[in-house]
Amino acid sequence: MIALSVNINKIATLRNARGGIIPNVIQHAKNIELFGANGITVHPRPDERHITYQDVRELKKVLKVELNIEGNPKENSFVDLVLETKPSQVTLVPDESGQLTSDHGWDTIEEKDFLFDMIQLFSNNQIRTSLFINPNEKHVKGAKEIGSDRIELYTESYAKSNVLGFEKAIKPFVKAANKANELGIEINAGHDLNLENLKFFATNIPNLKEVSIGHALIADALNYGMENTVNLYLRALLK
Repeated sequence: MIALSVNINKIATLRNARGGIIPNVIQHAKNIELFGANGITVHPRPDERHITYQDVRELKKVLKVELNIEGNPKENSFVDLVLETKPSQVTLVPDESGQLTSDHGWDTIEEKDFLFDMIQLFSNNQIRTSLFINPNEKHVKGAKEIGSDRIELYTESYAKSNVLGFEKAIKPFVKAANKANELGIEINAGHDLNLENLKFFATNIPNLKEVSIGHALIADALNYGMENTVNLYLRALLK
C-alpha cells in the first residue's frame, strides 16, 4: 500500500484569510486521519501565511498517523521547530522566503556538505529525512551518498502533462525510481498530483512509498466532501 499524506496548508490558508479558527485546522487534520489517510503534511513558512508554527505544535500532540513537516533547513526557525516537535519525517525543500509554492528540487551535489550536516542533525534526533529533488539520477545518487532516508520526487513536470502525454512524461521518474531502488533509498513523490494523474503515476513508479497531496485534494473536497475525497485518493493508490 502506498501511503497517502494529506497536505493541509490550504485549509490553514482559508482560515487565515478571515482570521479566527474557522475552518479548524486541527479538527480537519483529525478528521482526515479518521477518514483513512496515512499521514498529515504541513509546510510552515516563516511568514506563517498558512500553517503556523503553533499549528504544528498542536498537530504533534493529537495525531496518531505520521506527521511530515516540509521546509527549508536554511531557515533557523524551521530547524528549531522540527527539533522541538520531532515529526515522523522531515522533508527538506529548497524554497526561498516568500515563494508561492515549491518549484524545484535540491542539487544534492552542489549542496552536499550543507545537506549532509542537516541530515545528520535530524537523524541524530530519530527523525526520518526526505530530500525534495527533480527526477535526476545523479541527484538520487547524491541523496544516497549524503545519507538521506528518502527522496521526494518533484512531480510537476509529470502532472502538467495531459493523459496522452503521461507515458513520455513519466520516463525520467521511472529512471530516477529505478536508480533509487538500486541504491536502496526509499521514494516519496508530490506536487500537483491529482485524481486524473495519480493512478498512472502510482502504477508505474516501482516501490513508491508515499505521496503528499494538498491543493488538488482540498479542492476536490469542496465538490465531493472530505471523507469521500480521501477515499477516492486512497483507491487511486491501489495497484
